[in-house]
Amino acid sequence: MARRADVLLENFSPGTMDRLRVGWTELSQVNPRLVYASGSGYGLSGPDRDNLAMDLTIQAVSGLISTTGFADGPPVKAGPAVVDFLSGIHLYAAVTTALFERERTGRGRLVEVAMQEAVYATLTSHLDAYWQSGRVPPRTGNRSHSRSPLNVYPTNDGYVAINVAVEEHWHHLLAAMGREDLRKDPRFKTNADRVAHIDETDALVGAWTQTLSKMEVFTITKRYRIPCAPVRDVNEVMHDTHMHQRGMLEWIDHDEIGHIVVPTSPLRFHGTDKVATAPSPKLGQHNDDIYGGWLGLSPSEIADLKQSRVI
Repeated sequence: MARRADVLLENFSPGTMDRLRVGWTELSQVNPRLVYASGSGYGLSGPDRDNLAMDLTIQAVSGLISTTGFADGPPVKAGPAVVDFLSGIHLYAAVTTALFERERTGRGRLVEVAMQEAVYATLTSHLDAYWQSGRVPPRTGNRSHSRSPLNVYPTNDGYVAINVAVEEHWHHLLAAMGREDLRKDPRFKTNADRVAHIDETDALVGAWTQTLSKMEVFTITKRYRIPCAPVRDVNEVMHDTHMHQRGMLEWIDHDEIGHIVVPTSPLRFHGTDKVATAPSPKLGQHNDDIYGGWLGLSPSEIADLKQSRVI
């Protein structure tokens, strides 16, 4: 398989593939054009190379958890597996870059992504706050160290997220709330003023949002061009009309689960035919296609592999 493959992806513990004698050193000799991609917790080198890694533990060691939660509470992990997916995306970028290089040089390359390193850039605002003040910034919950209003505000049926990024947004929000009388109020005049009076700013906005439903707030802020979105649960997201119309989400029939919603891909290559959406393959479902059609093994050879539990 290595002789014919363009890319090998692996995320075993560092050294495992070498012990199995299918590491980069061996396989690059078999196929010099092979792009060998390795994903691991801490990388293939360095003193922490052999530390065990999971999404949660990397969230902790990378500093991610320390930034999440409220100042008066414990640090909190991100709800979704953000490290796993950020690491995978970075590894995809490494693979495509190496394939592009191979088109010019004719040679493959070993590429790697460490989970710990992939998430470092997400700390940008906290790193900036640290360098600005010389102190580790406290957890701010849904607030920002440097911008206000930026928070999750209550409505009469849930929550909305509002992010006033520029002064124009603030003036539009005052108009939406019917509080243009506060335009010259020294507590709210500039972003710096609003950060200095953040409790009063959030109380002002929250008093308005909680009189409305989250979709009513969203409709009003959309009309006034204010960055805002309803806080939705997974059921609401799964039925998102926009993503269904764009083809990011589709309904399919699964032989075990039934009628379900599945994602396609956020990567859009315009001018290409759409790939048909199908359930994820079962373990070994394509053995005959790979070992027979791709590698040219006979049915008896495939049967022998199954008998000996190789596949």
